[in-house]
Amino acid sequence: MRSPAWSWDELMLACALVVDNGWRELRVGEPEVLELSELLRSLPLHEGVAAQLPEYRSVGSVSRKTTDLATNHPSYVGKSTKGGSLDHAVIRAFIEDEAAMLRAARAVEAGIASGELSAVPPQPHETAEDGTTALEGRLLARWAISRERDPGLRRKKIAAVLSEGRDLACEVCSFDFQHQYGDLGKGYIEVHHVLPLHISGPRQTRIKDLALLCANCHRMCHASHKGTSWRTPAELRRQIAGAASQRL
Repeated sequence: MRSPAWSWDELMLACALVVDNGWRELRVGEPEVLELSELLRSLPLHEGVAAQLPEYRSVGSVSRKTTDLATNHPSYVGKSTKGGSLDHAVIRAFIEDEAAMLRAARAVEAGIASGELSAVPPQPHETAEDGTTALEGRLLARWAISRERDPGLRRKKIAAVLSEGRDLACEVCSFDFQHQYGDLGKGYIEVHHVLPLHISGPRQTRIKDLALLCANCHRMCHASHKGTSWRTPAELRRQIAGAASQRL
């Protein structure tokens, strides 16, 4: 068995280490390399590989990957290692929005440290239909979707909206399940976080952090497209308005 190719999430964590080191590679003996090796081996990706392959994401492989990332930065002076297309994509993402990428890496680290992220099973729609992930990475998308499927949070949000005398209508398209389907749709609606994990961090979810969405709009808020897999209701409304204007 060969070690699987590096995923976006793994490269994001490795590149965050390189950024913290001033866009310089890290050697095998440095403690940060050992820590990252142990973290990568604990990620809920490539199930079972870590137990079968002792060399999987070893300190040597982690050090080599930091070399790939450091030497392929546009400002690097000298001969770069080959690297892969995903390496280059992660480097570009850090260059374009270093703060957001670092926050995403910290959120993954916090989720693994707390044990929460390791307990989340794969979720529907955590990747696009073609298998790609957005800049936030597969693990944060998985975690966000699982949190939004928490029935307790959904019940609390619905209760809060009803207590204000409002209908359970989608905050994007105003679709009302009960109005459309009668008693069959009574009380049905989905919830969506108004802040993604890579912005909010793994904090306790508050009722005001949630928006009510129909199933279609919820799916579109999480659809991987042009580097993102998370949208606010306001952003999705703008997307709808833009699509409508193009049809005129």
